Amino acid sequence: MGFMQALRDRWNAADSLVCVGLDPEPAKFPARFAGDPDAVFAFCRDIADATAQYACCFKPQIAHFAALAAEDALQRLVAHIHAAHPGIPVILDAKRGDIGSTAAHYAGEAFDRYAADAVTLNPYMGRDSAQPFLDRGDRGCVFLCHTSNPGAGDFQELVVAADGGACRPLYQHVAATIARDWNGNGNCALVVGATFPEELQAIRDLVGDLPLLVPGIGAQGGDVEATVRNGKAADGTGLMVNSSRGILYASRGADYAEAAAAAARSLRDEIDRYR
Repeated sequence: MGFMQALRDRWNAADSLVCVGLDPEPAKFPARFAGDPDAVFAFCRDIADATAQYACCFKPQIAHFAALAAEDALQRLVAHIHAAHPGIPVILDAKRGDIGSTAAHYAGEAFDRYAADAVTLNPYMGRDSAQPFLDRGDRGCVFLCHTSNPGAGDFQELVVAADGGACRPLYQHVAATIARDWNGNGNCALVVGATFPEELQAIRDLVGDLPLLVPGIGAQGGDVEATVRNGKAADGTGLMVNSSRGILYASRGADYAEAAAAAARSLRDEIDRYR
């Protein structure tokens, strides 16, 4: 089963649009993991197991693992999620973008080495930088479009002219081009920050029911109601609303897993109120 079908099935089976971000920071782990050489894997596994019933997908962030020399933990984590929670897709948050053989190797890294169901990508080097990923029709390509960080407007909101003379912000050209021209295998999605709800609506209007991965809820200040009302597809799905720190570190006590589950359930229920 491909990523897109797995995601749609999960939206319906779990009645959830929650994406659980897995961004390990050992300094924030509960005390029980002190001195554990396998703490990164064990903590993320426990969070995944606790939150799985409320998640439409998981999103491990590769830099958080690589900086800790914990790539093996990442591989084992993805394998564990696939084995213990079949049907819940895993998005590798890597934001890759390069050309030629390097792009092909990055695709192999994401889809073969880590066995991710999808990967985040930077589209700003053009289609050839994305082609090795797009060619893997069973895997998802989640392209940065309008991100949630304060500097997103430095370039993404510049008004530019496309073929035919139409002038609009660059992020809208990106959204329209990916939806119209790059999505031949039906495996594209976009990253759109919750901190820009009006832009979220503009993108939804451009791309129809293309899935949107939405970071920025919680610690970054994104509003759940505005995100859902502006970003949902016609059938009330279409979103992967990501929360990382708000779920992962809901408690640093012995109840860390239970607290993470409660935070994920609370976010799911809040999202569902506005669907």
